Amino acid sequence: MSNKQTRLLALSGLFAAVIFLTTAYIHIPTGMGYTHAGDGFIFLAAAMLPKRYAIPAAAIGAALADAASGMSIWIPATLVIKTLTVLPFTSKHGKTLVPRNYAALIPALLFCAVGYSIYEALILTSDSLGAAIATAFAQVPFYTVQIAIGAVIFTILGKTVDSAHLFVSRR
Repeated sequence: MSNKQTRLLALSGLFAAVIFLTTAYIHIPTGMGYTHAGDGFIFLAAAMLPKRYAIPAAAIGAALADAASGMSIWIPATLVIKTLTVLPFTSKHGKTLVPRNYAALIPALLFCAVGYSIYEALILTSDSLGAAIATAFAQVPFYTVQIAIGAVIFTILGKTVDSAHLFVSRR
């Protein structure tokens, strides 16, 4: 394993730990789940690391937070949704705050709001399908707040990373 691979693997583990901590311990219970600060670090990992390192950091960190928070029922959805969340971001520009990464916040919101709502409707709600979907999609405002908080955290940390020239993945 090269020094670069070792460094990226270590940073992936570090991001997974930070995502876990900021999701499991910096959150507010809302609706069927909780609104947390971890998405800001998921966005940062996605913008700084190659996808093969950012995806496990995001998925594992967030899924472990679900388990630690007593929300294990959400782990299957979290693994898929956080993986999808990473995909629109890029780490190819040598900076975190580039137009593509700001634009990636829109699909991040859609993946979160639609993904968790569909999962809730299909898995967690015992109502008829129509009522389950309506109940589940009532959570969308909470997901929107969560992504907005994550976007603010991402922007603040991204400015810090970019101004200090700490960018990780220069291909």
